[in-house]
Amino acid sequence: MKEVTFEEYLEYIKDHKYVVIENVRLEIGKKYEIQHYQPIDFKPEVSTVWSFPDRGKWATHYLNAKYRGNWAPQVARNLILKYSTAGDVVLDAFLGSGTTLIECKLLGRHGIGVDINKEAIILAWDRLNFSYEPNRLSSSELFTNVNQIREEKSDFELVRPTIKLYQGDARNLDKIGDEEVDLIATHPPYASIISYTKKSKMQTQDDLSKISSIEEFVSEMRKVAKEFYRVLKPGKHAAILIGDTRRHKHFVPIAFRVMQAFLEVGFILKEDIIKLQHNMVGTIPWKMRKSDFYLIAHEHLFVFRKPEKGEKISKFKESTMWWKND
Repeated sequence: MKEVTFEEYLEYIKDHKYVVIENVRLEIGKKYEIQHYQPIDFKPEVSTVWSFPDRGKWATHYLNAKYRGNWAPQVARNLILKYSTAGDVVLDAFLGSGTTLIECKLLGRHGIGVDINKEAIILAWDRLNFSYEPNRLSSSELFTNVNQIREEKSDFELVRPTIKLYQGDARNLDKIGDEEVDLIATHPPYASIISYTKKSKMQTQDDLSKISSIEEFVSEMRKVAKEFYRVLKPGKHAAILIGDTRRHKHFVPIAFRVMQAFLEVGFILKEDIIKLQHNMVGTIPWKMRKSDFYLIAHEHLFVFRKPEKGEKISKFKESTMWWKND
């Protein structure tokens, strides 16, 4: 891991007006207009089916609509509010355009972002380049329908979040010590569906999004799981959003195999949330042709818990490695 500082971002934008992620050119270095720092109509999710047809556009999130595969800010916000408190440390080890850390900045959490593509780090710094003071917001903007935020008001107004961004590999988080993180919230690439360093000036051979072999991908994600387990504090949570694919017109359950990899390193499965997908690039062409299979229009948001030290987990055997418990 190598830290990429905000000062490096400022130097970068002196000579660059955009970055390229996959095959998309994204502008950077402009002064952005922010109409709302907090969502007006946000309500915390209460079930295990999440659907966000309209991607959140508060703060600088509206700038990331063209970044393929990034999760909606509503996902990050729900996870942060549910599984952390003001002043906690949140890690996104597949940072992308910085959605999770934007929410950390807005909600008073310290954020650590890691991505293997330096251009993604530059983009994330660009989206994080805004000043934010919660106590200057109107009560209607900040607290409408957001009971959990209202309860934390006195806490997160006192927290000045620190943000650290690193170019690095989620399989080797060597700049993060053991048990330093309160929450991991991330959305890794999978099955070479989107190659995030394609056409990038800073291509890397270690990009997990380039792995087409399912066996190899799951094996590498097991290494990620081990690192997540190491850096996460006991009793805390790791949330991973991942989907599935089809090959030869048959379903390939990537998500469940990754889930098993996380359980194998010691995590307990807390939740399996179904996140519906909207506005997918391939949806319209798919609808226009006859097929003998259904369009995959969901992803799995697995929430894992790391056991407390000395915790007896036998009562959770159906939520751990059940296939090896007999």
